[in-house]
Amino acid sequence: MPLVSIKEMLNNALKRKYAVGQFNINSLEFAQAFLQAAKEENSPVILGITEVAAENMGGVKLIALMVQELIEKYQVQVPVALHFDHSSSYEKCVEAMYVGFSSVMIDGSHHPLEQNIALTQKVVDVAKVLGVSVEAEMGRITGEEDGIVVDECEGTYAVPKECEKFVRETGVDCFAPAIGTVHGPYKGEPNLRFDLLAEIMQRTGVPLALHGGTDIPNDYIKKAISLGIAKINVNTENQIVFATAVRKVLTEQPDLYDLRKYVGSAREAVKDSVKRKMREFGSSGQA
Repeated sequence: MPLVSIKEMLNNALKRKYAVGQFNINSLEFAQAFLQAAKEENSPVILGITEVAAENMGGVKLIALMVQELIEKYQVQVPVALHFDHSSSYEKCVEAMYVGFSSVMIDGSHHPLEQNIALTQKVVDVAKVLGVSVEAEMGRITGEEDGIVVDECEGTYAVPKECEKFVRETGVDCFAPAIGTVHGPYKGEPNLRFDLLAEIMQRTGVPLALHGGTDIPNDYIKKAISLGIAKINVNTENQIVFATAVRKVLTEQPDLYDLRKYVGSAREAVKDSVKRKMREFGSSGQA
């Protein structure tokens, strides 16, 4: 089955009141786990990868080929999107589109509003021609992602009126407003601004994305979905599950050197974790 954009996938999720998980690729094993989980759960899925992670793995072309080959190998028939995540570069987004990514995120959230709009419009113009979906962000989400740290002093909530203007003028397919989530583990209880989320949904009408989906309580997830969240990003949690599984195997078998054995256990652990997320998000059985 060919890769699909997130546009129809997320519009369906918004209409039916569930969310599609975006799970980030950090190695071959992560991509295997995500696709196997989606097949077993009969769930749509978004495989994401950041610019830095893609370069570490050999570049966006290799990632696109790898995912397409795995879909064929596993005979995956559920909708799968390949998403270029959190890129601040127009050129890199266009490169990802041309090598086979079905969705991109242009992140100009660190720019003033008008500059963010202009940058996003450029990406959308190309994406529309190629049938690729575009996600964008407003506000600054705190925490760390790929070495980029936004501390609490720099973090800002999205402003609903600005979000309305942004979505109207750019025509993005998915919008990620900063409402209090963080990239990476939470320090204490998550504090999400559901009032902002509700107003932003009312003003924009497009599927919304929740970044920083690790450690969010299930009741928060359900409320966010009811208010317009159709896409939830999870990365840190899967990395922790993977690392924990590797440590466990090597602690129990300190002389083990066959990578396939300890990495295989980690892949299975991630797959099981992702399947649980799909059930929590309500996407299981929705393919």
